[in-house]
Amino acid sequence: MSLSAIDRPQSLTDRVYQTLREHVCSGRLPSGQPLQEAALAAQLGVSRTPVREALGRLVSEGLLDIQGRSLIVPSLSEADLNDIYELRLLLEPEAVRQVAARVDACGRLLPLRHELATMAAAHAAGDAGAFMQANYRYRAAWLALVPNQRLLRAIELYADHVRYLRALTLGNPQTRQVVLRGLERLATALSSGDAEAAAGAMRDHLSEAKRILQELLSRRDKGENSRGMPG
Repeated sequence: MSLSAIDRPQSLTDRVYQTLREHVCSGRLPSGQPLQEAALAAQLGVSRTPVREALGRLVSEGLLDIQGRSLIVPSLSEADLNDIYELRLLLEPEAVRQVAARVDACGRLLPLRHELATMAAAHAAGDAGAFMQANYRYRAAWLALVPNQRLLRAIELYADHVRYLRALTLGNPQTRQVVLRGLERLATALSSGDAEAAAGAMRDHLSEAKRILQELLSRRDKGENSRGMPG
């Protein structure tokens, strides 16, 4: 007898987890604000059990911190940024190396070219929101080509730790120009199937991203200190 798997709808816990994760990574839940299980459950219109389970998953991923009896979105320090980018610089160059070595049809890279054109148009129009969305789609397009799914999950986790900070930098035209140059170089290397060039392009792109975020954190800390707050 041959049986087919039965499709199951996403569990309530998974839906709550995805909703809260998106809010944390996008910055809609501000850092330092205590998260109350009961309040979140009331806002989402669910019982406390799926909220508790979802929050536990976010803690295990390092996207939430335990502070006393509360959970908070952590405020990243320069040391956190260094740790995250140390991992990203190990993972993402290897991932694009694998993609470049396996891309055998130019059509698979068309989404990258399309999103690059969209980013360029948004940059020219001064539309940071459209640029950001096209940037996310570009990233999703190359990640979809990564053959190692465990590597992919690790990449997505550590990139999400700094996603809300990246969003804060893309309002700057100079930053958008740097991003465009880096992603154009990456797309060219992938199109040519040059694995080492793709890895090098990704390393340089991540190094630039780290530098920009370090400047952002430095400005943030100086602003906090100027108000008598700890940096």
